[in-house]
Amino acid sequence: MRSITNARAEGLAIGKLSELTDVKIETIRYYEQIKLLPAPPRTAGGRRVYDPTHLRILAFIRRSRELGFSLDQVRALLRLGGPEKASCRQVRDIATHHLGDIRAKIADLRKLEKLLTKTVAQCTGTTAPECPVLDVLDIRKS
Repeated sequence: MRSITNARAEGLAIGKLSELTDVKIETIRYYEQIKLLPAPPRTAGGRRVYDPTHLRILAFIRRSRELGFSLDQVRALLRLGGPEKASCRQVRDIATHHLGDIRAKIADLRKLEKLLTKTVAQCTGTTAPECPVLDVLDIRKS
């Protein structure tokens, strides 16, 4: 991603905002539609004109999403005032909840890995009427 400090003060077109933040234009429009990103002013011709605040918020959203925060969690973080004004305690509460979700997913993936490892080890690889891998996947045999 290019440095967001290189943004020109007179405003950015959506394509430039997309380029600077590595967020697709369709995603930017979606974030505006769901009111995660404030709608920018428009020129007389209807073109969106973004400012450095939009750039910073969008970069914050993108990074939050990269770290796996849900849109609702990102919205909550932004509601707290964003990266400059949020209470560390409130942010910690949101991040702690997210960390719990990640740990639960990791535990589920470990269980899945053990099951699949065991099942694959039982597979002889020959043509047979019964296949342990297919048996695990077949809901009627579970």
